[in-house]
Amino acid sequence: MKIVGLITEYNPFHNGHKYHIEQARKITGADYVIAVMSGDFVQRGAPAFLPKHLRAKMALDGGCDMVLELPVCYATGSAEYFAYGAVSLLDRLGCVDSICFGSECGDYDSLLKIAQLLVNEPSNYKTLFQDFLRSGMSFPLARQHALREYFNDSSLEQILESPNNILGIEYIKALLSRKSKMNGFTITRKDSSYHDTTLSSEFSSASAIRHIYTDSGEIDFELLDRYLPNAGAKLLKENYKKRYPVFSNDLSLLLRYRLLSETKESLTQYMDINTELANRIINSRNHFMNFEQFCDLLKTRELTYARISRCLLHILLNIQKSDLQNFMDNGTCMYARILGFKKNATEIFSHINQKAEIPLITNPGSLDLSDDLFSKMLSLDIYAADLYENIISSKYDQPFINELTQQIIKE
Repeated sequence: MKIVGLITEYNPFHNGHKYHIEQARKITGADYVIAVMSGDFVQRGAPAFLPKHLRAKMALDGGCDMVLELPVCYATGSAEYFAYGAVSLLDRLGCVDSICFGSECGDYDSLLKIAQLLVNEPSNYKTLFQDFLRSGMSFPLARQHALREYFNDSSLEQILESPNNILGIEYIKALLSRKSKMNGFTITRKDSSYHDTTLSSEFSSASAIRHIYTDSGEIDFELLDRYLPNAGAKLLKENYKKRYPVFSNDLSLLLRYRLLSETKESLTQYMDINTELANRIINSRNHFMNFEQFCDLLKTRELTYARISRCLLHILLNIQKSDLQNFMDNGTCMYARILGFKKNATEIFSHINQKAEIPLITNPGSLDLSDDLFSKMLSLDIYAADLYENIISSKYDQPFINELTQQIIKE
């Protein structure tokens, strides 16, 4: 039996994701597909567009056999932490043969070449990189320029201009760093650009699909039918203004409250926040209007909007540097929490039970939380989910669903 792992957000699930699943099965010869998916908060530093259990159902309807939740400390991390956390989770299952990810370039060898350099970091590359950082460039831009100079190859620099190429490199870095036995594969993305906000083809991006919900008018669900599998389109229509959409600005009042209780010193305890950013937050918080406006206010040439947004989420969700370092030093992922599975794929359970280094969580409410690291990681996930559910409950006047009572999706 062969299993391929996918690292996903499905925010929301669309035809491009369905194509990815089909191609992953084809090129790896996999019998089953396990997706590791962000929960209720995603890597760009925002709440997920719709709840994780609805997205898990869309994924199962679209071809996945099992959906596991990526712990929130990694789901809201930088590309490096996001990738390492997800690869670690799949690796620790012990039964996943390969991972397959989408990339703009579709060239695994080129991504591998860059990943190998970044894992080993020869001294002349480090010097180039530090020189570009000192010149005032942001981290991503400095890395692009250093790679171009090191390899004397502009095509490799261009690879780092695309977000899914960058994530692909981080996935490969994680495989190399962990000395994983899982094989890596990539396929060329068939949807529109990751940041494209225009519905342009059969494979429009999740960004483009989310963008149509920012307008105040009615949603053309017949139009959406072109870009989502039938079951997914039906799910969106049924749950519109009941369980979604959720936007960053829905977190504004909660974040403002948290910021009022922080100091420059306390802010530096949160993941990704240095002294410079802590000072900017404190000095600017009286000008806070909403989440997105505050990100724009804080960003600089060196601090991107996405990084600011992630940092603000870390404050809101209480994700601290010390906790993440403890997780990374002690196995990275303490468990695999299942969000949903197909009833005809129960064979996967026996393989996980036989080979996994970590427990498979099906009912978090029944667990013994005496292990400090296990308990801390799970408590962060539960807190994040309950906070998200409170947003839905308040925004759409719906009954609150406690995270510990959420049912696993079975298709």
